[in-house]
Amino acid sequence: MGTYTVDLKWVADRIGEVSSPELLDTIDVATPPEFPKGVEGVWSPEHFFTASVNSCFMTTFLAVAENSNLSFSHFTCRAEGKLEKPEGRYLMTEIVLHPQLEITNESDIDKAHRILEKSEKACLISNSIKSTVVMVPVITVKAGVLTH
Repeated sequence: MGTYTVDLKWVADRIGEVSSPELLDTIDVATPPEFPKGVEGVWSPEHFFTASVNSCFMTTFLAVAENSNLSFSHFTCRAEGKLEKPEGRYLMTEIVLHPQLEITNESDIDKAHRILEKSEKACLISNSIKSTVVMVPVITVKAGVLTH
């Protein structure tokens, strides 16, 4: 179906530069600060991994919401990737998604929950990894707040 090319060039120390012939921007990447000689303030593979799940969830949500005619005015999502060392090997064991969705019609609250759940289950990146993905949504309706 598709191939996505990513090039990596070592810059110095534990820092590299990621680019793609298909994209305009480059992004610095480094060993995270939890590891020896890790670098603060630079994207790490762990950030990219977490961002991949989060951005796939968003793009899947946008498609499912459009196909379901869900009227919403705001969507954000924070994702937290958990790095652990079970059985002596480092793993990204869990990704927790915290979507915040503002809908325009209170009558769509159940529909909005179903769409968020369907989006998480249909996300191809989430389906391609062995990490557990957990979703903790907050849905607001212009005048008030409703939570899961």
